[in-house]
Amino acid sequence: MTERIRFTIRQTFLALRSRNFRLFFAGQTISNTGNWLTNVALTLLILHLTHSGLYVGLLAACQFGPILLLSVWGGAIADRSNKRNLLFLTQGLEMAESIALAALAFMGNPPVAVLFAVATVGGVLLAFDNPLRRSFVTEMVPPEDIPNAVVLYSTIVNVARIIGPALAGALIVWLGYGWCFTVDAISYLAVLACLWMMRPAELRRQPPRPRVKGEIRAGFRYVLSVPVLWITFAMLAIIGSLAYNFTVTLPLFVTKSLHGSAGTFTLIYSVFGFGALVGALLVANRSLVRTRHVVAGVLALGVTMFLLAVSPTIAITLPIAFLLGLTSIIYMTSTTSIVQVEAKPAMHGRVLALQSVLLVGTTPIGGPLLGWLADAAGGRVPIILGGMACLAAAAFGYVANSRAKQYSS
Repeated sequence: MTERIRFTIRQTFLALRSRNFRLFFAGQTISNTGNWLTNVALTLLILHLTHSGLYVGLLAACQFGPILLLSVWGGAIADRSNKRNLLFLTQGLEMAESIALAALAFMGNPPVAVLFAVATVGGVLLAFDNPLRRSFVTEMVPPEDIPNAVVLYSTIVNVARIIGPALAGALIVWLGYGWCFTVDAISYLAVLACLWMMRPAELRRQPPRPRVKGEIRAGFRYVLSVPVLWITFAMLAIIGSLAYNFTVTLPLFVTKSLHGSAGTFTLIYSVFGFGALVGALLVANRSLVRTRHVVAGVLALGVTMFLLAVSPTIAITLPIAFLLGLTSIIYMTSTTSIVQVEAKPAMHGRVLALQSVLLVGTTPIGGPLLGWLADAAGGRVPIILGGMACLAAAAFGYVANSRAKQYSS
């Protein structure tokens, strides 16, 4: 039994045997904690200043809208560039953005329009930084460790999703919003130090290539030519627009339907993050690289969202939030693993960027819509709509996958 446990632990953390990935894992864990600290604090600051669900949705549109316009271009740049060197630039500029938010928050009553402007700048940086970080994962580990590295990268985000919101709640209550952004700015020093300590000779870089006309269109054509990619991406377009907008729907659900405070929201969001972390660890030593895994994951996510929508109290919401985090990460891990394993290495940056567009770049559509619905009909309605979107995506994925198998046989 002891040997089996040791084997399971080794398999779960297999990618950490690579030194560069260990450094990346450590730096990104600290930095992502700071990112979630900022995301939660900025959302709560806007809600505090405006008391409007629509404004919370518009904030999400500012944060993630540039991904819709620029991320695929950023992915093309990632495919032909030295990712480590570019990460120094993007992470440094994101640190400057956090410093600007801290300065505004310390004003006490900052202009909402200026906060939206800074959030938009952060969205532009994220459009380039996100495909860089995600495609960089495949350069730090041997090919056989890539699925595990993808899951462990998801684990980074989910550890941060636990610590960041909890820390945000404590800092907001005791010190104020400005200190949330200050701590985030300091956290970037860790990721910059870890990037500097890496051994470039041990990276498995693709040979540099010049810019080619039509490379973005080539990325789209490539996705459409691989059934497992276009099917999962079509599902993701539905989920990204109407279901995976938890930074908008959860605070509005907690404040409008459960009548909770900022502290209540950060507690529930930390439990949500803990569920996602458990889900990531459960699937870390499994290979979820089939369309059926995506369909099962999104079906479970939809059912959990319906449970959340009918939750009457905060006490009942906490275990449901745990299940929501767990099912959401099982779905997202299976989708991302398919991309990393099935896509050609030379296409990783563009394909991952397109995935980001469908997941968070659709927020300018879904975010304001869901915020407006919460204002007009209550905080439960956007979550019900998200659950319906999940079930519709699961049905589409099942039918499309069955037809693709028939045509290929």
